[in-house]
Amino acid sequence: MNIVLEQIEAKVMQGIRLNREDGIALFECNNLTWLGYLADIVRKNVSGDYVYYNVNRHINLTNICTARCELCAFGCDAESVHSYAMNKENALEIAKQAAKDPDLRELHIVSGLHPDWPFSYYVDVIKELKQALPHIHLKAFTAVEIIYFSAISGKSVAEVLIELQNAGLDSMPGGGAEILSDRVRNEICPKKATAAEWLEVARIAHSLGIRSNASMLYGHIETVEERVDHLLSLRNLQDETGGFQTFICFPFHPNNTVLGERIERTSVWDELKTMAISRLMLDNFKNIKAYWVMLTLPIAQLALGFGANDIDGTVNEEKIMHAAGAKSATSLSKETIIKTIRQTGRIPVERDSMYNIVKIL
Repeated sequence: MNIVLEQIEAKVMQGIRLNREDGIALFECNNLTWLGYLADIVRKNVSGDYVYYNVNRHINLTNICTARCELCAFGCDAESVHSYAMNKENALEIAKQAAKDPDLRELHIVSGLHPDWPFSYYVDVIKELKQALPHIHLKAFTAVEIIYFSAISGKSVAEVLIELQNAGLDSMPGGGAEILSDRVRNEICPKKATAAEWLEVARIAHSLGIRSNASMLYGHIETVEERVDHLLSLRNLQDETGGFQTFICFPFHPNNTVLGERIERTSVWDELKTMAISRLMLDNFKNIKAYWVMLTLPIAQLALGFGANDIDGTVNEEKIMHAAGAKSATSLSKETIIKTIRQTGRIPVERDSMYNIVKIL
């Protein structure tokens, strides 16, 4: 091991924050077992041997989208034979069906940027869901969607968030961050929120008491340096607000995307390396999620040894990632999740959406 990596290990063991140069050096290191070893030490210090999961249901209101990003296989034009758009009654019926499961804790709601729906539609969806199911946590709308709502309504980001919060919004998912570099975003998602706008939405949401997740979509046109800068941007904002609950790193799935015509999916090696480095760099995030929908369940299980302490949830009816070729099941049972966690020797913990422990198994 070279002197730089020895110095990084010493920093980790002493609880000293890693810097940008350290992060780049970690990505250049191919000693995967060493990276996993360090990340697992940090994970255990931060969260012990618990692995969190919850029972949740995804609702993707529409795939009609004005952004039409090169990285996305989900969005389409209204004229497409694959397009769909739920009315409020559709969304409520899906939610009520899901709530027949007494363990359901969360509805996760994200969608395309529909060209014709007014902001009031989204407010009404949240209001009706909360009125019908007041005990269910509503995690809804990425920062990209909030920027879009601001544009179509003429309201400020703060006004949009306050209106949604008053309607019943509880927290926000972390999607749409992709890579927080405008060089990257101008190529792969030029019609979506800028890096600064994404971060500002999170900052304002946290100031209003709306906690959110954060994410990184990697394995496409970004550089190692841009990955590290992305992690540092999130870490800096977490220092400022403390409002991020969980970090999720997604490997880019190229199937059925424009970008996929010239890019192959990254390797399992890179997936585990990125998971471990995320844990090492994001020293102020308690929770790092191994999102099984994107990783597949076996790799998500392996990622629990590379810094992850959360495996997401049942994720019934997720559409966006599967449109891009995710091969995992469309949902998992609690029993499958619990078995997967136990096989690693860790302790399965059912949580609610705010990481309050419901049950230790």
